[in-house]
Order: sequence, then structure tokens, then C-alpha cells
Amino acid sequence: MPSFDIVSEVNETELCNAVSNALREVGTRFDFRGVEASIERKDLTITLRSESDFQVRQLEDLFRNHCTKRGIDAAGVEMEDAPVHSGKFYSLNLTFKQGIDQPAAKEIVKLIKDNKLKVQAAIQGDKIRITGKKRDDLQETIALLKKAELKLPLQFDNFRD
Repeated sequence: MPSFDIVSEVNETELCNAVSNALREVGTRFDFRGVEASIERKDLTITLRSESDFQVRQLEDLFRNHCTKRGIDAAGVEMEDAPVHSGKFYSLNLTFKQGIDQPAAKEIVKLIKDNKLKVQAAIQGDKIRITGKKRDDLQETIALLKKAELKLPLQFDNFRD
């Protein structure tokens, strides 16, 4: 039976490249000249630091643009509401999520079942396995999930016949 997996993963190499490209651009931009601004990466958490709230928001926008250029979907990012002020600096943490959590997985399975597609969906840890009799049914499921406005970036792996 044909099957595939639905996963939500962040390519850490591309994330590292996005950070270094954004830092390079910060070094050349006129509005950051003479300002202490930094973008630091620790695992899947990105910390943006600068001297003012406005500059932290500019760093966020700059970093999101570089993520988009590197093919990283910033939809699944957990972010603090406002930059935290500590001493001379403002900082903002962006945390990229890996895997599909249980409530989101149940929502995806419910969406598939509500559309009466001829496939079976099984939650397996932090991924969802979809199986069906025909390849067309699987492709229809992928199209449905791409159209749905979910708050997670989804990838489709292990497409097998």
C-alpha cells in the first residue's frame, strides 16, 4: 500500500546559514552602524539583541527575510510578545519547533477524516503516517493539507508505493 509521513522539521544547516547571512547584512546596513546588535543561535532558539525596541523589531524582520530566502518556514516559530529590556539591551527570543505535537496531530487527522478521503491516518510520535490504496488519494491528501491554514510548516517524507 502506498504511504507517506507528515512531519514538521527545521533544517538546522539552513537556519545556521540564515543567521550568518543576517549578521553579515547587519554589519553592512547604515541604520545599524555604531550600534551593538547581535543574532545568536543556540540549538533551535535564536536570540536577537540590540539597543532599542525598534532595532530589535528590525532585526526580527531582517532575520525572517533571510529565513524565507533559505527556505525555512517561520510559521511554526514561538516568539515572545515584546522584547525584554535588561540593562542596556533589548532582546527577543525566537524558538523553532520540531515535530508535530498531539493537539496539532489530532487536528490534522480530523481534517483528513472530515473531508472523507480514502486514506488512513495514524499518529506515530511526532509524525503522522498516511496510507491509502491509490497514489492519487495520497496526492489529494497532500493538496488538502497544503491548502489548509495550519500553524505548522509541514513536510511530506517517505512517499512509498
